[in-house]
Amino acid sequence: MPRMLDVSEDVRAEIGDEEADRLLTGENAPGSYDCTSCRTPGDSEQERTSTVLFVGDETAVLAFAHASCIPSQVVQVSEEQLKGAVRSITGETPAVAPTAAGAPLDPAAADAAPGQAVLGVTSGLILIRDELHPALVVEPTAPIARPGTTGDGGDDFLPLLIEQGFRPVSLVDQVPPPLPGWSVLLAMGQLHAVLQPGTGGARPVAWWQAHQPLQVTEGWRTAVNKTRTVLVYAAPVGSIGQQPREDLLRDALEKAAANGRLVAAAMPLAGT
Repeated sequence: MPRMLDVSEDVRAEIGDEEADRLLTGENAPGSYDCTSCRTPGDSEQERTSTVLFVGDETAVLAFAHASCIPSQVVQVSEEQLKGAVRSITGETPAVAPTAAGAPLDPAAADAAPGQAVLGVTSGLILIRDELHPALVVEPTAPIARPGTTGDGGDDFLPLLIEQGFRPVSLVDQVPPPLPGWSVLLAMGQLHAVLQPGTGGARPVAWWQAHQPLQVTEGWRTAVNKTRTVLVYAAPVGSIGQQPREDLLRDALEKAAANGRLVAAAMPLAGT
């Protein structure tokens, strides 16, 4: 039976016309599915459905989502991220704490060298003017030196981010402005990366990338599906810490803002 599937040109180019046609006729497409974005059931025989192709270094996985959640598209992820996403689908992913260590500041490196700073990321909900906003709080594990320096000049984490377009935060009770070209990658209901613009018009690259996909709460996922925007806060090492509750996280953010140690930007979702 034909399916109500959307197959973008990018997805068709990756999977080929023959496979795309088989999907559209219902030969290789499921009737019911769990939306890769909101994780609720969908039915491609009854509602518009997007095909989403996750492409790793060696593997590709085709997933499905409500067309009202996300459009059909190709999402580039690392091979390890793709394996983690597959484990989450099959129920083999262990529980993940709300704080995850990310890739080193050099996104090409797989592991941090001794003494190299790693970005820690915490997800949480921030109440701003009676509305809950999904947020990420980024804090490195060590002072960040400007590229090309020896690191003796102090911590350049905030100046570097301000040069990229992040704005200093004086009041947490205000939504930060958007940062063009940056986005947050949520794939198959899990947080995978914060993306920054590629050089020379190239595809976006990972500024922060989770070593293991970060599980977010149902409330966080509900909020981001509503706003389609994530508020990303960043502070130097020692400013926030790993707070066990969202009210304590909010207090730490307000203290960092009052001390001039907090920057932020609003970023749209990339992928799912």
